[in-house]
Amino acid sequence: MELSTHYASDNYKVNVEHGALKKLDTSSYDKVIAIIDDQVLALHRERLECITSLSTVYQVTAGEKLKTLTEYSKTINEIIENGVTRKSVIVAIGGGSVGDFAGFIAATILRGIDFIQVPTTILAHDSAIGGKVGINAESGKNLIGAFKRPKAVVYDLDFLTTLPDAEKLSGFGEIIKHALLDSPETVQLLQQDFADKSKLADLDSIDYWLIKGMAQKLKVVEADEHEAGLRKVLNLGHTFGHAVEFTHHIPHGQAVMHGLLLTALLSDMDIRPLKDWFRRLGLTPVRYLPFENYYQLMLKDKKNQDGTIQFVLMDQRIQAISKERLLHAFNQLGAYDAY
Repeated sequence: MELSTHYASDNYKVNVEHGALKKLDTSSYDKVIAIIDDQVLALHRERLECITSLSTVYQVTAGEKLKTLTEYSKTINEIIENGVTRKSVIVAIGGGSVGDFAGFIAATILRGIDFIQVPTTILAHDSAIGGKVGINAESGKNLIGAFKRPKAVVYDLDFLTTLPDAEKLSGFGEIIKHALLDSPETVQLLQQDFADKSKLADLDSIDYWLIKGMAQKLKVVEADEHEAGLRKVLNLGHTFGHAVEFTHHIPHGQAVMHGLLLTALLSDMDIRPLKDWFRRLGLTPVRYLPFENYYQLMLKDKKNQDGTIQFVLMDQRIQAISKERLLHAFNQLGAYDAY
């Protein structure tokens, strides 16, 4: 299936299907710079031959350790030394961290060159189309970055067959977020399709939910590309989720699921149905540290205004949450595996 953006200019297509890689076209560029997750290259070397045979390849190790100023400086200097022009293109092949990293290099090298997203994970269905790229600062996630649209997104679903279960669940966390933003009926349908981790392992019907989530996100991003208002709803579960991810080094989508539980409490919801479903899906338990560890990280969240922590609630309202209210919800949440 092909989705398209509807901006006033600089639109791009999102091709989502099995075998989509065959439709990747870089013929208009003088040089192709492929930044590839080394694990993806090892598992799909033959499939990627159509790109690697025409590219200068930079292998990277995916994960938050990639998104550092050290790795950024090392890679961008290697690219410059090996030759790059404004008619070159960077192709990001991997999950969300690779897309963020490669996209930020594309946004900043020579003051910006084109880049193409080739997501290879479920999680990257969300990040590949957002137009946000970046790396981490020492004090928090994604605090260094830019808004940069890809020239194309080529999402070959054949890559998903080799994902480990932890990565499937991580990506599914963002699908859950999209469902919660849509309607209770959508959440119910998603629960029916993926009742537990065995269903998630099979990835039956995942294509439908990926396309639905991407279409939903594109609609929001087109209306508010630079996150002035409406787009902030896409951060549902992320304020506390980013703090959990940064502290415990668990996969992004799983951290978002923990963030959704706290958000449900702040929204005066009974979290037991959501919590029980997350457990059946295999969510990793977290032994929470003292509240202040997370609070200091949440104070650095990009959505904050006037020194107050802004949370997207389950009804999509964006509300300033006091420290006292946060602490109360955090204490209710407790150690996840104590429930």
